[in-house]
Amino acid sequence: MSLRSVSKIDLILEVKTKSEIKCELKRHLSPRTVGIISRSLPLKGNAHVGAGGMAYLETTISSGIERSRREFVKGDIAFLPTRGIIVFFSADSEPGRTMSLIGRVTDGANKLAEIRPGDVLCLYRSAQ
Repeated sequence: MSLRSVSKIDLILEVKTKSEIKCELKRHLSPRTVGIISRSLPLKGNAHVGAGGMAYLETTISSGIERSRREFVKGDIAFLPTRGIIVFFSADSEPGRTMSLIGRVTDGANKLAEIRPGDVLCLYRSAQ
């Protein structure tokens, strides 16, 4: 029997035909948003790449801002509520928009920089 934590959710961000990146969402960072995202998994869509080391996945998730931030470090995962997008940071960044920090990349943060516009991203629960 595997033990699953209620405080964190282990995920895989799969960049189709390229790589798998291990991530975790942490409930204490943004409880409402992480709960909504976890119930919406798996998520799939085309990658978008923004300036300042950001790759993101558009979703239909609707949640307000929680514990807002404007500065992020490499490996952070954030949610931008105004557009319903999940953002993965491949470099330290100050994107100029207020976002909710929701988690971290735990293995493979360097692979985030290899994401290109149009790559297919799948975000799903880890089997572990």
